[in-house]
Amino acid sequence: MKPQKFAARLNGWADGTASRQPWTEAIAELIRKTLVITELEIRKLRHDPSDLFLRAAQPVLWLLIFGQVFTRIRGIPTGELRYLDFLAAGILAQSVLFVAIFNGGMAIIWERDLGIVHKFLVSPTPRAAMGLGKALATGVRSLSQAVFVYILSFFLGVQLNLNPLAIAGMILVVLLGSACFSIFSLIVGCLVKSRERFGGLGQLMSMPLFFASNAIYPISLMPPWLQVLSHLNPLTYQVDALRGVMLANSTTAYGFGWDCAILLFVVTVLTVICARLYPQLGM
Repeated sequence: MKPQKFAARLNGWADGTASRQPWTEAIAELIRKTLVITELEIRKLRHDPSDLFLRAAQPVLWLLIFGQVFTRIRGIPTGELRYLDFLAAGILAQSVLFVAIFNGGMAIIWERDLGIVHKFLVSPTPRAAMGLGKALATGVRSLSQAVFVYILSFFLGVQLNLNPLAIAGMILVVLLGSACFSIFSLIVGCLVKSRERFGGLGQLMSMPLFFASNAIYPISLMPPWLQVLSHLNPLTYQVDALRGVMLANSTTAYGFGWDCAILLFVVTVLTVICARLYPQLGM
C-alpha cells in the first residue's frame, strides 16, 4: 500500500470517512495507536513518579481520619458492613476520580501551550486514540492509588477480598472509571482551553460527582431529587462495582456486569464527543 493511501485511511478517523475501510482494520489501527499514546504518557510518569505519592495522601487522610471518626458514630446505615469497610471502596473511587479529572484536561491544556497537541493533530493518529490513550494511561496511574488503598485498608482491618479474580475485577473497574472521568475532563479541557479556568472547573466537576454518589453514604439517605442525580452519576456504578469485588462480605446493588456495562457505555459516548472536539485545541 502506498504511503499516501495509508495516511488517507488513518486520517479518515478525523474527517468521518473511516467507515470506507474494513471495520476490523479500523479497530486494529485504533488499538495500536491507543497503546502508542498510552506508552508515551506512561513514560512521563516514569520520569516523575513523585505525583503518585502526593496523590496517596488524600485517601490516607479520608480513611484514617474521616473513616475512623464515622465508624464510632454509627449513624450511617450500612447494613452488615462496618462503615470503614463501606467507605474503603468509595475512597478508592474518589482517588480515581480526582486523578482522572486533574490529569486529563489540565495535561491537554499544558500540551497545547507547548505545541505538542498541534504535532499530534497533523499526524495520522485517530482522534479517538488520542483521548483513549491518555485515559488508559490515567487508569494505570490510578492503579497505584488502588495499591495504597488496599494496603491501608488491610492494616485498618477492612475485610478485603484478595481472590485473584476479585483483584482482576477491581483493576477492570478502576480502568473503566478512570477512562470515563479522564475523557470527560479532556472534553472540558477542549472547551475551556485555559489552565486558570480549568483549575476552578476541576473542583466544580469533582466535588458534585463525589457527593452525589454512594461513595460515603447510602443513596437511601439522599433526598429524592439527589437520588435521581445519583443514579445518573457514573461514579455511583463504579463505587457499587468496587464494593462487590473489594470486600469479602459485600455484594453489588446493581450487579457487577451491569455496573461495568454502564461505565463502558459512558466511556464510548464520551470518546465519540472527545474525538469531535479534540481538533478544536489546535485552533
